[in-house]
Amino acid sequence: MANRLADSLSPYLRQHADNPVDWREWDDATFAEARERDVPVFLSVGYAACHWCHVMAHDSFEDEQVAQVLRDGFVSVKVDREERPDVDAVYMRATLAMTGQGGWPMTCLLTPSGDPFFAGTYLPKAQLLQLLAAAQDAWTNRRDQVVASGANVAAQLSAVVVPTGGASLDVDVLDGAAEQLARQFDWQRGGFGGAPKFPPSMVLEFLLRQHARAGDERSLRMVDETCEAMARGGLYDQLDGGFARYSVDADWVVPHFEKMLYDNAQLMSVYAHLWRLTGSGLARRVALETADFVVGRLGTDEGAFASALDADTDGAEGATYAWTPAQLVDVLGEDDGARAADLLRVTTGGTFEHGTSTLQLREEPSDPAWWERVRRTLAEARDTRPQPARDDKVVTSWNGLAITGLVQVGMLLERPDLVEAARRCARYLLDTHLVDGRLRRTSLGGRVSASPAVADDHGNLAQALLTLHQADGDLRWVSAADDLLDTALAHFRADDGGFHDTADDAEALFARPRDPGDNAEPSGQSSLAHALITAAALSGSESYRAAAEEAVGASAALAGREPRFTGWTLAAAEALEAGPVQVAVSTDGEPSPLSRLAWLSPSPGLVTLAGREDTDGTPLLASRPLVEGRPTAYVCRGFVCDTPRTDVDEVKSALGVRATV
Repeated sequence: MANRLADSLSPYLRQHADNPVDWREWDDATFAEARERDVPVFLSVGYAACHWCHVMAHDSFEDEQVAQVLRDGFVSVKVDREERPDVDAVYMRATLAMTGQGGWPMTCLLTPSGDPFFAGTYLPKAQLLQLLAAAQDAWTNRRDQVVASGANVAAQLSAVVVPTGGASLDVDVLDGAAEQLARQFDWQRGGFGGAPKFPPSMVLEFLLRQHARAGDERSLRMVDETCEAMARGGLYDQLDGGFARYSVDADWVVPHFEKMLYDNAQLMSVYAHLWRLTGSGLARRVALETADFVVGRLGTDEGAFASALDADTDGAEGATYAWTPAQLVDVLGEDDGARAADLLRVTTGGTFEHGTSTLQLREEPSDPAWWERVRRTLAEARDTRPQPARDDKVVTSWNGLAITGLVQVGMLLERPDLVEAARRCARYLLDTHLVDGRLRRTSLGGRVSASPAVADDHGNLAQALLTLHQADGDLRWVSAADDLLDTALAHFRADDGGFHDTADDAEALFARPRDPGDNAEPSGQSSLAHALITAAALSGSESYRAAAEEAVGASAALAGREPRFTGWTLAAAEALEAGPVQVAVSTDGEPSPLSRLAWLSPSPGLVTLAGREDTDGTPLLASRPLVEGRPTAYVCRGFVCDTPRTDVDEVKSALGVRATV
């Protein structure tokens, strides 16, 4: 049997290379073989850090009986949802429509034309074998019904129209969204909803922006309480920084231990922005520790960032991270071990499994120096344990989010090394992921995959490059971002001004995916809206601004109804409402305190740039001379400029910089 997955650029697919199942990758040849053999397609979708994907692989795909059934009666396809989000999206829609629930691993049976006639998620071995036997019987004896059923599902899903328009995201809708979120907020524990509880990064960013515009103290309180609850609980890695994917309980105590790049990229920005508004020492520390986790634990040799750390270690979830009181004593000694157990809520009964506990830091240590020594000692001891596997796949979109987060933390908290890490990543993506003028989705070890980029790849990378340009003034980033946005406008735009998830020249699936909602990461539509807003503010482009307004408007109806699932769209609407606010700082080439003041402004619509007057190709610095030979800030709102200012206190007041910072 050919080992077709061994050379895949997806670590998830490589995990299945030694299965007895005769796996293939998703391509035209796979479906051609299904037609030639006249058998259905067995589709399995997952990702490398997925716990239940590993469980199903061990129980079923490593089993010879299952493999034989699949070899005899099906063409088996394994898909990494992170590499092919388009395939995942359309079949997840089918799974949700057919079963009412979704998740990974996702299991679908398809006709040779790609139409789904069965869909489900995790299936134990016995249930999977029953399904396969029933499917073979139906395919042999009731073929017409199976084909008609699949065609009907595909036709109905293809006919679904994404609800768009019908409302505007004006200040009344934005304030109403904040009101609705307050009603849904967990005022005892922070966050939204019950267990499982996910970090609501984009909703928090919207609330920060709504507070900055409207002065709504309740919005700031929701952010502050959620950020503190997440950072104090087991969701946050108290030893090494960084957040797990979600908490299985409502109190943020026990995480699902996988650590995703996209979560940590967004959360470092949220915590840095919370610090900008409040001066919170906790927010500052968590922003920096999370940035250091991303660079230190997810950084690749090429200068980009890996996708995730697995939930499991040697098949056991959380084995690297959980502790008993005795283990703390073994590492720290009797006195420090007992003291650490009390501080970190490590109990004899345990808060996790098998008498172990996750580490929580519910209050600040009374002796910070002692805690720093203990933290370092425990981290070093934990590093000697078996470690979770790392998915080294580089995803364009998530690396774009990481670049933006690192630049913001670096500039706000004066860590130029983080900006340099972002710069290295940007160079890698532009040098490797752009092929013949078109963006690709992933790479591994410097080898780029054939998978085309989707809308959020274009939006998040463009926004990252424009953020980086504001930090270093390099025009390469602007040029590349404009090219990405022009490609998106040419190939992804929908009739209503929003955006499809896939390009018009991408592989045609049974439906063209388009999701206006923001879930774990920004949608393609909202990510492109943000990048277009920033590009317009930096250049004055009316066409980019109009395109951004149309993209936000395309999600307006959904945002008004479901603010928990449109956080990034609402944040974009706040930027449109507040901006553009352009801050140009003319200097003599030397750093100026005025430059950092611009980064400290909480205005949602602000862009900034510092440099010499009339820097070639930089509209923001055109005709911006020094005043009396001193660094000068030009603050413009809606392309109407205030009096140039050279005094730090005056600039601070004009930009609304908080006195506590």
